[in-house]
Amino acid sequence: MKRTEIKEALEGKLVGQQITLMGWVRSRRGNKNVSFIALNDGSTIKNIQIVVDLQNFTEEQLKPITTGSCIKAEGLLVESMGKGQTVEMQANALHVFGTADVDTYPLQKKGHTMEYLREIAHLRPRTNTFGAVFRLRHHMAMAIHTYFHQHGYFYFHTPLITASDCEGAGQMFQVTTKNLYNLKKDQNGQIDYSDDFFGKQTALTVSGQLEGELGALALGKIYTFGPTFRAENSNTPRHLAEFWMIEPEVAFIDKTDLMDIEEDFLKFCVRWALDNCQDDLQFLNDMFDKGLIERLQKVVDTEFVRLPYTEGINILQQAIKNGKKFEFPCAWGDDLASEHERYLVEEHFGKPVIMTDYPREIKAFYMKQNADGKTVQGTDVLFPSIGEIIGGSVREEDYDKLMAEIEARQIPMKDMWWYLDTRRFGSAPHAGFGLGFERLMLFVTGMQNIRDVIPFPRTPKTAEF
Repeated sequence: MKRTEIKEALEGKLVGQQITLMGWVRSRRGNKNVSFIALNDGSTIKNIQIVVDLQNFTEEQLKPITTGSCIKAEGLLVESMGKGQTVEMQANALHVFGTADVDTYPLQKKGHTMEYLREIAHLRPRTNTFGAVFRLRHHMAMAIHTYFHQHGYFYFHTPLITASDCEGAGQMFQVTTKNLYNLKKDQNGQIDYSDDFFGKQTALTVSGQLEGELGALALGKIYTFGPTFRAENSNTPRHLAEFWMIEPEVAFIDKTDLMDIEEDFLKFCVRWALDNCQDDLQFLNDMFDKGLIERLQKVVDTEFVRLPYTEGINILQQAIKNGKKFEFPCAWGDDLASEHERYLVEEHFGKPVIMTDYPREIKAFYMKQNADGKTVQGTDVLFPSIGEIIGGSVREEDYDKLMAEIEARQIPMKDMWWYLDTRRFGSAPHAGFGLGFERLMLFVTGMQNIRDVIPFPRTPKTAEF
């Protein structure tokens, strides 16, 4: 008999039919006459109840059916008389695929801390919490691809191994086939990479943006969606060494167009979660973050504030005068800390903020300068609970201005000739942004630690599984 997913069975359309269910046992309880098995197969956060009449099964048959075991159950789907479920199965045949020893299975029916579950990341997807998180992760990925496909973007695959910006970049993971115990060096004592696999120093990418710009300046509008890597020795709830980035780049748009895209895109993703993940969101709302669904709905229903950096600084300084305490200083020219961003979003405006026109010195070399010579056309989106969720900007398309900025910052560009060529041959106005996928996941799930929204987190001293 063909397997029925528990999600389909719970819809109730198959009541009165003989069906086959397969999944993992969450619990088994009962009395001398009947046993109740809670079964879950990952298709939904909800379990289905298997009712086992003990007149039809021996104790020997039921003994291996413990929490964590994997079984097949065949029987009649009926309307349930009990509370908490609308349908249940009356089992007439049970088969055990795999047992789970009661004394050693780590996910017995009790509460577990997030820290403990990270230690068993190979098993934590079987919990309600992480089943919900990872189903939501899938749906957010589908929302991203759907949004860009519907809006005419092309999915552009940028390299994970790059020679760009390797020199002196301490936050990149090097890629090499060299014998690290016997490194060949030149006459100046520098490592000689001529015999390495690529013949030069290479690293794992921190961003696909620069290559993405090349795609946009040929295809019009593209997006990347893939893993990126930062060797930043940061053990915080907001940082990973391996994470996923979404980076659209679009030709022929200005700052206002870019902000429109950022807002529309984020609302589309959040609306997708609300429309397609109701059960998982309700569980996370009830168990972890009582304001989650309300916060998500507010983002969808609210027009984002568009706030120049200078005005934002003035608001923050006025708050300080009125007695607000911040841990970090807040003067014009400072890069805003998360506490400043969250104050603007959560306390002052009560809605998401797109902050624009940052001081040139605190932003990247490729951002388009404003006429004042002091600020650049950055467009960062700040969200409640998260702070910055998107970092975007109009890119500087003028070759001379870009080169002047590169030289002023003493950026090594010998391996970046191809990037500069886009400003020499048919340069065009263009803009784009980067969204850390796990930051989006933190917002959508209400989880507090970024390690809990990716299946196998990579952090300093941690590369398990």
